Amino acid sequence: MSAALIAAAIWAILSTGVALLPMRFQYAPGLLLLLVAPAIIVWIGYEHGIWVAAAGLAAFFSMFRNPLRYLWRRAFARGEDSSR
Repeated sequence: MSAALIAAAIWAILSTGVALLPMRFQYAPGLLLLLVAPAIIVWIGYEHGIWVAAAGLAAFFSMFRNPLRYLWRRAFARGEDSSR
């Protein structure tokens, strides 16, 4: 198994552990996992090809769909109260 896939497996185990934490303790490690994931996906794509990276990207979007949706709305709020 390549180092990229080992890193992805460790990332998945850590993200499962973070999901088991109470919500107030999920923010910092969840943000770190959110920032590290694209680098791991690019690394996987470099070593194993675009289709494996696309599968990893789909899994990433599936796991982080709510935080990504929140960040998207917050970044592109037009004329609305973005403090909500």
